[in-house]
Amino acid sequence: MSIDFERYQGLIFDMDGTLIDTMPAHVATWEITAEQFDFPFDGPWLHSMGGMPSFKIVKEINQRYGLALDPKAVSENKMRIFTEMDDKGSLIPMTNEVLDRFLGKKKIAVGTGSQRGMATQLLTRMGILPKLDALVTATDVENHKPNPDTFLQACRALDLTPDQCVVFEDTLLGMQAAHAGGMDCVLVTDSGLEFHPFPA
Repeated sequence: MSIDFERYQGLIFDMDGTLIDTMPAHVATWEITAEQFDFPFDGPWLHSMGGMPSFKIVKEINQRYGLALDPKAVSENKMRIFTEMDDKGSLIPMTNEVLDRFLGKKKIAVGTGSQRGMATQLLTRMGILPKLDALVTATDVENHKPNPDTFLQACRALDLTPDQCVVFEDTLLGMQAAHAGGMDCVLVTDSGLEFHPFPA
């Protein structure tokens, strides 16, 4: 399916699982953390939480399993393991091709559920950060995905309105956030890019 990107003035990309294939590394760190803190590990479910900050995922784990884990302690442990990993993933070709195609022609932002320090480090390492006009991270908003705040703040940073932007995401959680903000969404799937317009 051909997607008409020409009608947008801004492209907003999620990072993990959208521009950079970090999700396997994130899920692997959750598996280690689950063993350390003795909570059930469900890889597909944790993958579906992509875009949500780690401390909020711990709250979801508590709710799902009736636990009382300390979100700060568990998430800090998880992020320490992730930081120490040598291989955090590689560039995802199909989204980076779109980014590079419109570099200098459209405004480009990243809206991620990762904390600013980690996002900046990863985007710098992968050569993406210098290409961006704006970066919005979990550190910058109070209400994270599936709330629209991350993408709405990215719109404002680009000096554009939601209808002038399209969001690239890899999870339904992220697509919900894009649609909640009034934006069309392109979902990154194993079979390619799928267009999901804002439901009018």
